[in-house]
Amino acid sequence: MSALNLSWYSKSLDSQVALRCGSYPSCSHQTNALAFRGSESMGHSLKFAFGNSSAKTRLRNHIRPPLRVVCVDYPRPDLDNTMNFLEAALLSSSFHSSPRPAKPLKVVIAGAGLAGLSTAKYLADAGHKPILLEARDVLGGKVAAWKDDDGDWYETGLHIFFGAYPNVQNLFGELGINDRLQWKEHSMIFAMPNKPGEFSRFDFPEFLPAPLNGILAILKNNEMLTWPEKVKFAIGLLPAIVGGQAYVEAQDGLSVQEWMRKQGVPDRVTTEVFIAMSKALNFINPDELSMQCILIALNRFLQEKHGSKMAFLDGNPPERLCMPIVDHIQSRGGEVKLNSRIKKIELNDDGTVKSFLLNTGDVIEGDVYVFATPVDTLKLLLPENWKEIPYFKKLEKLVGVPVINVHIWFDRKLKNTNDHLLFSRSPLLSVYADMSLTCKEYYDPNKSMLELVFAPAEEWISRSDSEIIDATMGELAKLFPNEISADQSKAKIVKYHVVKTPRSVYKTVPDCEPCRPLQRSPIEGFYLAGDYTKQKYLASMEGAVLSGKLCAQAIVQDYEFLVARGQGRLTEATIT
Repeated sequence: MSALNLSWYSKSLDSQVALRCGSYPSCSHQTNALAFRGSESMGHSLKFAFGNSSAKTRLRNHIRPPLRVVCVDYPRPDLDNTMNFLEAALLSSSFHSSPRPAKPLKVVIAGAGLAGLSTAKYLADAGHKPILLEARDVLGGKVAAWKDDDGDWYETGLHIFFGAYPNVQNLFGELGINDRLQWKEHSMIFAMPNKPGEFSRFDFPEFLPAPLNGILAILKNNEMLTWPEKVKFAIGLLPAIVGGQAYVEAQDGLSVQEWMRKQGVPDRVTTEVFIAMSKALNFINPDELSMQCILIALNRFLQEKHGSKMAFLDGNPPERLCMPIVDHIQSRGGEVKLNSRIKKIELNDDGTVKSFLLNTGDVIEGDVYVFATPVDTLKLLLPENWKEIPYFKKLEKLVGVPVINVHIWFDRKLKNTNDHLLFSRSPLLSVYADMSLTCKEYYDPNKSMLELVFAPAEEWISRSDSEIIDATMGELAKLFPNEISADQSKAKIVKYHVVKTPRSVYKTVPDCEPCRPLQRSPIEGFYLAGDYTKQKYLASMEGAVLSGKLCAQAIVQDYEFLVARGQGRLTEATIT
C-alpha cells in the first residue's frame, strides 16, 4: 500500500500542537478519525499537550516520530470519457428524452435489489409509475445489510465497485453521490500461502494507458509467476485478443481449468492466480467456472485504463446507495413497499399475468409486471403452464451459488492488513478487507473488523456459525501469523456475524450462456431483470444495474403495444 509518512508539525507553540491529516485543508472538526481525501472528511485534529519547554525544544530540533496514514482515498479516476461510460450515459439519457407517455404505465416490479431498483428508477425517468415490491424489510437484495444491537453493520457480501462498471458509475453520477465511493490505490494484492503474512502485488502505473499498464503490472510481479509461465499465459491469451468478443463467447463451453490446459498454460498459473479470481468472480473454483467469465473480466480490466481500479462504498449499501434510488423513484411518483412477499403469480385465461398475490392476501394489479428477483425465486413461483415454454424451461440450468459472508470484530488493530481488497488465496476464503480501514462509516482507529467471503461454501452452508468461525480463524492464523491464532491466544474475537446466502448469483458453469433469458419474455406484459438475464457483463452489481436499464428500455419500446393491450382488455371486460 502507498502510505504517506507525515511529520509532526507545530501549529502553535503556546500550549499545544495539532496533528492534522496530511496537508488536506478539509479536515473536519466533527468526527474522530483520520480524514479521507476527495470525499467528506472523517476526522478532526488530534491534539497533544506539551506541558514543559523541553518538549517544545525537542519539537524545534525536529525529533519527530513519523505518522503512517493508512486510510487515504484516491481521487475519482477519469471514467467519463471511456466508450463504455458514454454508451451507458446514452442509454440513461434515452429515458429522459423519450416522449412523455399520455397514459403512464403502472409497472409492478418484484424485488428491490439493484436490478429492481434500476428498473424502477429508469421507468420513473421515462414518466411511468413503478410499484416496487420487496419481500424483506430491507432494501438491496444481494447488497442488503443490517444493523446489530451495538449499532454496527453487517452485510450480505463484500462489495467492490470497479472502474469497469460504467452503468453503476453512471448511476452514482445521476444520483449525485459520486463522493460516496472511496477509491483505492490501483493495485491487486494477493496473500502468499507459502509465505505466511506476506503479500504479492500487481501495481498498475498511472502514466501508461491500457492495456500497457496491466501488462507492466503483470511483468513486474515475479513472486507469483515465473517468466516462462508469463510467456506461456500470454501466448495462450493471443486468440482471445485477436478473436475479440466472438472468441470470448465461444469459450463458454470450457471451464477455466480446461481452457488453460487446452492453451498449454501451466497449471501453476491457475493455482497461483485464477483460483483466487474464480472465487472472487463467482465463488467457485476454476474446475467449475466457465472460461467466458474470466475472459470477460480480463477484457474489461485490461482494455480500460481504470477498469480494475477499485472503490469501496463509504457506508452500508441500503442507506448509502439504495435509499437515494428510492428517493429518486418516489420523487417521480413511484412507490416502494417493503414486507411485500409474492405468494403467487395469478393469470388471466389467456396465460398472461392478472396480478401478484402477496402473502398478506393483498392483490397488486398493474399494466406491466416485472420479476427482478434471483432466478431461483422466479423458478419457485413460475405458473405451471409457463414451465414448458422454452424461454422459461432453459432457466433450469441457472442455479444460484451458495456463499457465506463473515464479519469478525477483534479486540485490537491488526497490523498486517491494507486499505484495500485482499485476495486471500486460501482454500476456504475468497477475498477479505479490514473494513475499519477501507470504509468511512465502519472506521475504527483502535480495533479491526475483517469482512471475509467464505467460498466455495456449498459444503459449509448448512454448518453452524461457530464451525464456520473456527474454520475462518484457522485460515486467518496463516494470513496473520504474528497477530492471530486459531485458539485466540493472540487477537481475540469481540463478536462476529455470519450471513449465509444459500442461493446467490447464478453459478457460471460451462454452457450457461444460451440459457440466460432476454428481459422481454414471450408472455405479453411480463419482463425479467436480474444479473442472470442477458447482458454483456458478469453476474455482478454492474450486470444487475444494466439488466434493469435493459428491462426498462424494453418496456418503453413496447409502450404503444402495452397501452393498446390494456385498452383492449378494458373493452373486453366492459362488454362482458
